[in-house]
Amino acid sequence: MYATVRNYKSMQGNAIEELTRRRHDVESLIKKVPGFETYHLLKTADGMTSVTVCKDQAGAEESNRQVAAWIKEHMPTFLPTPPQVSAGEVLIHTGK
Repeated sequence: MYATVRNYKSMQGNAIEELTRRRHDVESLIKKVPGFETYHLLKTADGMTSVTVCKDQAGAEESNRQVAAWIKEHMPTFLPTPPQVSAGEVLIHTGK
């Protein structure tokens, strides 16, 4: 598995609330990424962070492209600055 983490710090207005309101749009978009496994959106002290896990690196990179395009089209004034992106192979994964 491969994960990508997007840290958003330069947000305008109520970006987190707007994304939460558009939850179904975001879920629909991200679930179509080839090899999609999981997605999480976290509200942090200095903004928000999203984590996408896919079966491989190609899927994780595609999720970054699709999310960037969606934000540019639907929320450009809320998230005017691209996030800081980190990615890597998942070495340990556990669940319930």
